Amino acid sequence: MIRPRRLIGLALAALGLLLVAQGGWVHAKAALAQVLLERAFARSLETGHPERPWPWADTWPEARIEIPRLGLSQIVLAGDSGQALAFGPGHVPGTPEPGAPGAAVYAAHRDTHFRALEGVAAGDLIRVVRRDGQAHAFRVSGTEVVRWDASGIEPGQPGRELVLATCWPFGAVTPGPLRFIVHAEFLEPGSAL
Repeated sequence: MIRPRRLIGLALAALGLLLVAQGGWVHAKAALAQVLLERAFARSLETGHPERPWPWADTWPEARIEIPRLGLSQIVLAGDSGQALAFGPGHVPGTPEPGAPGAAVYAAHRDTHFRALEGVAAGDLIRVVRRDGQAHAFRVSGTEVVRWDASGIEPGQPGRELVLATCWPFGAVTPGPLRFIVHAEFLEPGSAL
């Protein structure tokens, strides 16, 4: 016969293991998704059409973003729904494609795909290869922390800018109203990198 204290201890240990496994699953799912997304992105580049990474996906790869100094390379998905962001950065609807006039905005979670942004610095190079094969370069011009509803980002603003957004502070375990914003200016083809 199992004593009540021992039963409670076993139940708490099982719950702890379940929570650790759940946390690990989020990171494992994000890593596995990037492999499937890389394959779908390669097919998109070959065919010129959006390719879903798995049959039931409600999104598709739109671009690859790289920040070489940080070792960041991620496939960007169409849309910024919670489901899409579970698998990679998302291209915020209503914002232009990178390289087009206005502010293109990519968003991702601070604890998975955009975790590296904690180390971003002014002057860092960002490369984006779009699904249509066009490649564009951007240089980080600055960062800021803003309220989620007061970013000041205007998709139709003059110029060509890439904006990366994630929750802030890094390392927090609960959602909050603040966002970490990276601003990057478009580099004309042939400009010094």
